[in-house]
Amino acid sequence: MTRALTAPSASGRWGTALAAVGVAAMLAFSPVASAPAFAKGPDSLADLSSSVIDAVVNISATSTAPVAERRQLQIPQLPPGTPFEEFFDEFFRRGPGGQNGQNSPAPQQRRGNSLGSGFVIDSAGIVVTNNHVIGEANDITVIFNDGQRLKAEIVGKDTKIDLAVLRVKPERPLKAVKFGDSEKARVGDWVIAIGNPFGLGGSVSAGIVSARNRNIDSGPYDNYIQTDAAINKGNSGGPLFNMDGEVIGINTAILSPSGGSIGIGFAVPSSVAASVVDQLQQYGETRRGWLGVRIQQVDDSLAEAMKLGSARGALIAGVDDKGPAKPAGLEAGDVIVKFDGRDIRDSRDLPRIVAATPVGKEVEVKIIRKGAEQTKTVKLARLDETVVASNTAKPQSTPAPETKQVLGLETSSITDEVRKRFNLKEGLKGVVVTRVDPNSSAADKRIQAGDVIVEFGEQPVTKPEDVVNRVEALKKDGKKSAVVVIANAQGETRFVALPLN
Repeated sequence: MTRALTAPSASGRWGTALAAVGVAAMLAFSPVASAPAFAKGPDSLADLSSSVIDAVVNISATSTAPVAERRQLQIPQLPPGTPFEEFFDEFFRRGPGGQNGQNSPAPQQRRGNSLGSGFVIDSAGIVVTNNHVIGEANDITVIFNDGQRLKAEIVGKDTKIDLAVLRVKPERPLKAVKFGDSEKARVGDWVIAIGNPFGLGGSVSAGIVSARNRNIDSGPYDNYIQTDAAINKGNSGGPLFNMDGEVIGINTAILSPSGGSIGIGFAVPSSVAASVVDQLQQYGETRRGWLGVRIQQVDDSLAEAMKLGSARGALIAGVDDKGPAKPAGLEAGDVIVKFDGRDIRDSRDLPRIVAATPVGKEVEVKIIRKGAEQTKTVKLARLDETVVASNTAKPQSTPAPETKQVLGLETSSITDEVRKRFNLKEGLKGVVVTRVDPNSSAADKRIQAGDVIVEFGEQPVTKPEDVVNRVEALKKDGKKSAVVVIANAQGETRFVALPLN
């Protein structure tokens, strides 16, 4: 994941020099220098790195799909006796996949490749990575630090948390690492990330926990660890270690204007990942708890009116008639302030905590109703992933999206329906590609359905007509190709030079 950020202003060469002199002078003449303020990091991370690096793997995932359409080849009409008559007859009439006397070339397949990272959690061959690393791949290879390559099968995957569990069959036990307790990680603690950035396997980077409980709007259960340890493309799925060699996070996303590390990376905390991984191993799927309420955020005005003292908890805006909350006595207007012994600071906490609670467990729920605290007991049901309660009203039906065809691309504006169809990241703007002519230059550039055109000819586009207008304008200017910025469903961008003919 990448996002554009505004670069900080530079102070210039002299400003930097003066700043350095100022620091030196402060250290030299300050009568009191606090040791903790200038504490350094660990002397070396070599022992820690060498103790865990063999458990970190590179993952190569390949997806192969048949090309749906193919333009029929025209058999050239050659005069009898032409020197190349036999060659053309062999290729066109009895060519690859064809039968004598028929124009039926073999169907071709289009391949897609991705590289990522992962780590072994069971010496018998269980590997954890990100779901977006493997996607819909039908050929997955796990590459170990010693060069060993093993084919992997998918045990289970979870798109909501972006995790996947793979299984390989090694000839001997593998080096494995274990999950630690991410809840014990403090802002400022040292961490190291190991992975496969840009295909450079076995790379170690170090940093600190920059922040916790980050919401980056990637899904309903966001609770990321933020770190400044260098994380780049290819690090996805790799482990974030604490100083005890325990995995406290799974590197998943970065915030970057260019796709490279700028010191803002995000990892799924082990407190969330461990239970999901266990369920994927046990069931091949994730089974989340379900409370059956629709909630909203408590703001200061609501907190004052409800006599909560401060804005906290999750306000129940509605109760599902078929959910477990109703028989437990929960009502619209109740504010949930504690669930299963855990404080609910705001409405975002509740779905994540409920989802991570085992199905069928009886839990105590502390609520505030009309200014008074009450405790209810609820037996959680299982969440139906296809019918997830929303904090907002259902959107009204909208007209069909605008579509245009240009340069072998069928494009559409991004509507809620289109976003859901292609699983596009929230906030991703541009023009979505809904179909690609397999014989077009766009197909040769590996543009595919679900990709989003963010810029065309160095200008942002938000509707299909923008793309058509840019093509016409560039042609009038005598341009033969255009630089196009393409984003995938996760928002990762790449540049493509697309011919305008």
